[in-house]
Amino acid sequence: MTVEADDALRFSPDQIDVPKTCETFTVQLKHTGRLPQLAMGHNWVLVKQSDLDGVARTAMAAGEALDFIDPTDTRVIAHTALIGAGGSASVTFPVRKLQAGVRYSFLCTFAGHSPIMQGTLTLAR
Repeated sequence: MTVEADDALRFSPDQIDVPKTCETFTVQLKHTGRLPQLAMGHNWVLVKQSDLDGVARTAMAAGEALDFIDPTDTRVIAHTALIGAGGSASVTFPVRKLQAGVRYSFLCTFAGHSPIMQGTLTLAR
């Protein structure tokens, strides 16, 4: 699945359905904007919806050197590296990490982006 991020703080698509029958699922993030990583970096971070705000706060504290991801935060299910204009990064995770009936969100944890850059991920039945 390819997800695009741009300079207008959007993910496209902002809804992902993961087939329950898959063993693994890969998300490739592409930065289609023009601004460099330092000004408008993006990543793709998968969490339970209930963990979104806490992960966003912890990620901010981790800072740019760690791609705005706290490596000790066990609430993060999967994430890409931080990328800038023209860049891409991917992550593959086991679908068994997802549970039916649980609401999942993905977000960008770059400074200030998480309140706007969000989407939903669902485990298809």
